Amino acid sequence: MKTLIPTAGVDTLRREMDRMFDRLWQQNGFEFTTAGEWNPSTDVMETKDDFVAKLEVPGIEPKDISVSVNAGILTIKGEKRQELEDKKEHFYRVEREYGSFVRSFLLPTTVDEARVSATFTNGLLTVVLPKMADAKGTTVSIKTI
Repeated sequence: MKTLIPTAGVDTLRREMDRMFDRLWQQNGFEFTTAGEWNPSTDVMETKDDFVAKLEVPGIEPKDISVSVNAGILTIKGEKRQELEDKKEHFYRVEREYGSFVRSFLLPTTVDEARVSATFTNGLLTVVLPKMADAKGTTVSIKTI
């Protein structure tokens, strides 16, 4: 006998989890906005000196991606074009995503916007967002008396 999970309960759980993750990102200073026909998978992490965003964009040329920082918002735009070489081919299944994307991130106020850099290697776009010097904090040593 199969047990069915009520759909309303799953929807409620999903909404609560979404709210929890939204609050988590907002506390750390990042808010995500997505637009376009598809969204590349993105990891955002923090190190002692930087925030780092990594986007998986296989099949896209670096010339088809733009990265900009303006008024505390990091915006990454790109387009993955579908390659159809032979019009005689019949596709039975197409799982790869094509089209344009836009990812925007509200940055923490501790990011030094003038020093943001981006690199592209093997379909992975890495954006490094350095922290301002005063945002890195200091370690205080404890003296014994």
